[in-house]
Amino acid sequence: MTFPTQVKIVEVGPRDGLQNENQIVPTAIKIELINRLAAAGVRAIEATSFVSPKWVPQMADNAAVMQGISRHPAAVYPVLTPNLQGFDAAVQAGATEVAIFAAASESFSQKNINCSIAESLKRFEPILSVASSLEIKVRGYVSCVVGCPYEGAIAPEQAASIAKTLFDMGCYEVSLGDTIGVGTPNSIQRMIEACAKSIPVERLAGHYHDTYGMAIANIYASLHMGLATFDTSIAGLGGCPYAKGASGNVASEDVVYLLNGLGIESGIDLAKLAGIGDWISSVINRPNGAKAGRALCASAPA
Repeated sequence: MTFPTQVKIVEVGPRDGLQNENQIVPTAIKIELINRLAAAGVRAIEATSFVSPKWVPQMADNAAVMQGISRHPAAVYPVLTPNLQGFDAAVQAGATEVAIFAAASESFSQKNINCSIAESLKRFEPILSVASSLEIKVRGYVSCVVGCPYEGAIAPEQAASIAKTLFDMGCYEVSLGDTIGVGTPNSIQRMIEACAKSIPVERLAGHYHDTYGMAIANIYASLHMGLATFDTSIAGLGGCPYAKGASGNVASEDVVYLLNGLGIESGIDLAKLAGIGDWISSVINRPNGAKAGRALCASAPA
């Protein structure tokens, strides 16, 4: 299969990235980050999460963030909503797209959200029902699609089963998450092949963590399978709680650099993106996790 000519980047740094920071990032910084990303050409930016601040204190300012951003007319700003209460709060704050998440691993589901896979899917039914009536798009996430920190390797058919359930429930797109970053090109391609048997490949997205340095290779392998949507995080924001000291999300700058090299259009200005990564890393006092971003900033004229 030939590569797609265009790829959609879903920027998850403001949510999946910043929620892992120990220090509370000021609301104004989150808003500025989102606005800068939109100005660089990013057209899908996961802005925040409507979860209990008891569990994720970093996202306690979710409504303020949604109400403070300058919405680009061509951009969408999805938010994570784990239950109907969170969904209602998100809609009240102006969300027009939401995301829900399930796991391909029973153990991970129990540890992460304290319920079985079946119970988690049941919780999403009212969200999808209300979202449909309000014409709000719902995106689905499946975590641990190739490996689980408790169960080890996950069968491709197991990941495909959960993905199909979310798709059949009404999710317009299903993001396949290698949550602990253990995937390799072969295991990722086998998993995509299983999912594509029941879901059109254009409705699938890749969400690969870089714990073992395989994320870019896995994206390249996924492009060969026809995937044209990937979740990425500015400056590689986000950690991996199951591999101490390891990196988490793949850096947006590295992915756009790859796409540019392959002649695949993303609509994103890489130089601007690198500058944003350098800025946010400095602001929150953490190393810049984007290799391409660091190289571009180092070679930029003073």
